[in-house]
Amino acid sequence: MPFITTPDGVEIYYTEQGSGQPIVLSHGWPLSSDAWQVELKRFADAGYRTIAHDRRGHGRSEKTYTGNDMDTYARDLAAVIEALDLHDVILVGHSTGGGEVVRYAAQYGQQQGRVAKVITAGAVPPLMVKTDANPDGLPIDVFDGIRANVLKDRSQFWKDLSESFFGANHGRAVSQGDKDDFWRQGMLVNLAAAYDCVKAFSETDFTEDLKALTVPILIAQGDDDQIVPIDDAALKSIKLVKDGTLKVYEGAPHGIQGDYQDKLDADILEWIKQ
Repeated sequence: MPFITTPDGVEIYYTEQGSGQPIVLSHGWPLSSDAWQVELKRFADAGYRTIAHDRRGHGRSEKTYTGNDMDTYARDLAAVIEALDLHDVILVGHSTGGGEVVRYAAQYGQQQGRVAKVITAGAVPPLMVKTDANPDGLPIDVFDGIRANVLKDRSQFWKDLSESFFGANHGRAVSQGDKDDFWRQGMLVNLAAAYDCVKAFSETDFTEDLKALTVPILIAQGDDDQIVPIDDAALKSIKLVKDGTLKVYEGAPHGIQGDYQDKLDADILEWIKQ
């Protein structure tokens, strides 16, 4: 299997399909590059070199106890892009991966001239947790509860979380297979990485990263996202970026699945060509 080694010695798994301008995909928590299987084929079929990696601690990457924070995730993404010597990159990030690509683009990719465009879907920026500066955020108790459930019985928690992740609890048509695959990917994360990543996605403030972006960004999100509330995510992020396009999907959940996936993928390919 293809791996790159980060500057701190961690092995990161990646997969790629197709050829052409590179599209690099960053997945959400607690998933892996397997979450992008449809996009790997669709985007490759459309004429792009499509690459997805497993975040440290997730999927087939090294099971890490340290470095499970957003700064390190961005450095790991930089290591993948530099090892493959990618240029004119289109970054796509879902949920936690949305924060990862925004931070990478703002702090590494732009300066190196490697990034052409950024796309986020259901992404965690600018900041999820409630603070004095972010009074509309979610209380820290919400994230403490997630950590407690991950520590107590992560297997059952992934099963429970799949319902709201895909919007099945709101009546969306979600197959048992999709729910099972969410559980399967969640069970590949080592516990320390899954636990620490909650702090990374909920308490990292991306406000300055969004302001620093000079490349175009497409900010996409479903208005029935029960995991990352749209009012405190996409609708705030679009006000912070210099060259942003907002796309809201009526009734769409957090998880990229079903008709939402079909529409989002088509819109991504159309926006890239603009």
